[in-house]
Amino acid sequence: MSKMVLLPRALRSGTVARIAAVHSRHVAPTMVLAPRLFGSVAQPGVSKAPAAESRTMRMTTEEAFVKVLQQRGIDNAFGIIGSAMMPISDLFPAAGVKFWDCAHEYTAGLMSDGYTRATGRMSMMIAQNGPGITNFVTPVKTAYWNHTPLLVITPQAANKTIGQGGFQEVEQMAMFRDCVCYQEEVRDPSRIPEVLNRVIEKAIRGSAPAQMNIPRDMWTKIIDVELPAGVTLERSPGGQKSVAAAAALLSGARFPVILNGAGVILSEGGIEASKKLAEKLSAPVCCNYQHNDAFPGSHPLSAGPLGYNGSKAAMELIAKADVILALGTRLNPFSTLPAYNTSYWPSQAKLIQVDINEARIGLTKPVSIGIQGDAALVAEGILEKLAPTAGDADRSNREDTIKVTKASWVKELAAMDHELDDAGTSWNERSRTRHPERMSPRIAWRSIQKVLPSDAIVSSDIGNNCAIGNAYPSFESGRKYLSPGLFGPCGYGFPSIIGAKVGQPDVPVVGFAGDGAFGISMNELTACGRNDWPPVTMVVFRNFQWGAEKRNTTLWYSDNFVGTELNVGVRYAEVAKACGLKGVQVSTPAELEQELASAIEGQMQRNETTLIEVILNQELGEPFRRDAMTVPNVVAGISGDDMHKQP
Repeated sequence: MSKMVLLPRALRSGTVARIAAVHSRHVAPTMVLAPRLFGSVAQPGVSKAPAAESRTMRMTTEEAFVKVLQQRGIDNAFGIIGSAMMPISDLFPAAGVKFWDCAHEYTAGLMSDGYTRATGRMSMMIAQNGPGITNFVTPVKTAYWNHTPLLVITPQAANKTIGQGGFQEVEQMAMFRDCVCYQEEVRDPSRIPEVLNRVIEKAIRGSAPAQMNIPRDMWTKIIDVELPAGVTLERSPGGQKSVAAAAALLSGARFPVILNGAGVILSEGGIEASKKLAEKLSAPVCCNYQHNDAFPGSHPLSAGPLGYNGSKAAMELIAKADVILALGTRLNPFSTLPAYNTSYWPSQAKLIQVDINEARIGLTKPVSIGIQGDAALVAEGILEKLAPTAGDADRSNREDTIKVTKASWVKELAAMDHELDDAGTSWNERSRTRHPERMSPRIAWRSIQKVLPSDAIVSSDIGNNCAIGNAYPSFESGRKYLSPGLFGPCGYGFPSIIGAKVGQPDVPVVGFAGDGAFGISMNELTACGRNDWPPVTMVVFRNFQWGAEKRNTTLWYSDNFVGTELNVGVRYAEVAKACGLKGVQVSTPAELEQELASAIEGQMQRNETTLIEVILNQELGEPFRRDAMTVPNVVAGISGDDMHKQP
């Protein structure tokens, strides 16, 4: 719930900065008191004698801004240069801040998300006020639901003209109110370091983007200011009574299952803590949708991802649970929708939900025990309090069941070459008949599996071909799988993998996207090959259609395809070449395996960025939203004869 919090009129005048708006979803409501003044604007011709042992320094507002960035170690920024930010960007090279000048602000924001998700280090998004900042809305909301702590800097039209509808003016605070965990606008130059430091801390504590809005006439002022020190808060191990109750419930379970979410990845030591707990209980571990890297894929207790096109083994095992420990997950409802024609969530199971944000506990499913706390610390606390006999009940049979269920799914997945048609439809059959020489999406994904390095960072995109791939990649550590998240922006795969490579230059990275989604972010081909931009490998599945929407059309709209067809004349590999990059087109499994292996080698050894255009047939997998679609009704009827000409 968002609230506008204003200070009393007396505290909003003179040299005291006004907090224009505060929005927080991640922290409990707090009293808003008169802010501490960390400095003041230096008066021309007035020499202010510092107090004894004062740490107040005289500097410009842009120097103060950059010094706070340095104190917090924020050394990578993504965006497009603009006049409203140039006073600070002018200092970036001297300060050790790398500014990645992207082709579009939309993709710049997704790069920032990819960088921080792959490294755990905060990055900054910044651009020109007005139209530059409006392009940040989608990536900031994407980062919000990816739980990515980002610093969002939004230069604003000048105070002197604000409200007059001037050049590049828009209500930037209102625009991001539902996209960030915290936002604050600066109204006095002396408050810049204080506000910036607080916004950074709010992003860290909320594990989400936080916004600092700065009118452009705040720059180039001289201030006497004390740089604020950061305050580190310990993560909570959870309420001890709740932790003890959870341990007791798990100790008595006959078929405990652990469900790891993003919080396990974000929590220091979260994956290791969940592994120790799982081993004590002999509990299978499922990963929440789009978080395949939340548990080591090679571990005997790893069951794979739940959700859309996920692991049948994970679904069959969690269906048997009498107690579920949902660790570090908000249990988004989309993540546990029925799949493979099965409603697998065990409604009678006892549910223990652990989340750092209390507002999300019990929001989507009935909870037996809720624990607000850090995933690693809570898991460690539960492990300490387990009964000596925890996990012993039916342990041998449970372990056998896990092993057999996993093996069965591996065999079934290896035999899944093609997509099925629903009764009464034939699109997939027709697609195979029309182009029998082309690979299906699943055959392509199996070839990718063969050559993908075990330590690679992988990004994915929204779309049918990428969604089919959800069951295939597994990882041995966290921060390896960059999925678009539940906001679901098209065009995520390419920019996010660039950001990941910026942050992890010594690790192989491979991005994946369908041709529709890639078309949204392909402008970054003009940026990523320049100067010191790091090399990446990008795989584009080419099936010449918006697959997810076309699948909906085949199932509910009688093949009445509207807006689903892409330009068959475009060759993305040739576009890459025109941008000075390497581009190859493949159409067989052998070609795909050879070129992907070569591209990764080129990335790591020859500084080559390669785009691999993979020609596929037009088979379509499961629709995203069976739960939300239905055959339309015809009542009044629609006829083109009723169309009138405009006057």
